[in-house]
Amino acid sequence: MRGAYVLWRRQLIRYVRSRWRMIGTLGQPILFLVALGFGFGPIYAKAGGGDFIQFLAPGIIAMTVLFTAVFSGMETIWDRQIGFLKETLVAPVSRFEIMLGKTLGGATISIVQGAIVFLVTLVVGYRPESWIMLPLAFLFMFLIGMMFTAFGVAIACNMEDMQAFPIILNFMIMPLFFLSGALYPLEGLPKTLTIISSFNPLSYGVDGLRQTLTGISYFGFGLDFVVVVFVSLVFFILGSYMFSRVQV
Repeated sequence: MRGAYVLWRRQLIRYVRSRWRMIGTLGQPILFLVALGFGFGPIYAKAGGGDFIQFLAPGIIAMTVLFTAVFSGMETIWDRQIGFLKETLVAPVSRFEIMLGKTLGGATISIVQGAIVFLVTLVVGYRPESWIMLPLAFLFMFLIGMMFTAFGVAIACNMEDMQAFPIILNFMIMPLFFLSGALYPLEGLPKTLTIISSFNPLSYGVDGLRQTLTGISYFGFGLDFVVVVFVSLVFFILGSYMFSRVQV
């Protein structure tokens, strides 16, 4: 598994060196957290929901992990254009190890971004229900990161246009995000949206993260964990298959 480790380390080094990428990725979650948290907070409280920041913070953390992970797939297209992917594929390393290294690297980076946003939520007033559950929260961040890094790589394997990649991913990811319960409770939704949300794998990742951080759960912790692990494996297998067919 040395090849997977080398690729994992390369992605981390590239991430640390790109300081502006680290800073720029924080813009959207902070905007959502402040604008929605304080903007809709009074309405949420009047409706009997309590502190909206407490509900919203896990969803914003999940959003950060989601977008950081899925856009890690763009590096596959970049590596193909600069010729690094060709050098990697001719190395005495299996494509499975390469895929594993890319997926673990993207998941690790997404956890780091999620942890930074978690610290930001503490600044604006969010407090976890139990600090003891924090390791499980990071486990859910990691699983969400694995799931959507593998998904992003699978999409990138079928594309060569870097400019088209974010357009296609936004078309696919934004509905998953807005129908995941990250920004609003799933209770009381119209039946159609409830059914759609129940088939959305991100819903279970958000719900599991919210359960570990705030004690609030819609599906139940056990179901959240099983679904997220299963879909992560499915996406990883799909991504590995797509990556094994990449031509450079």
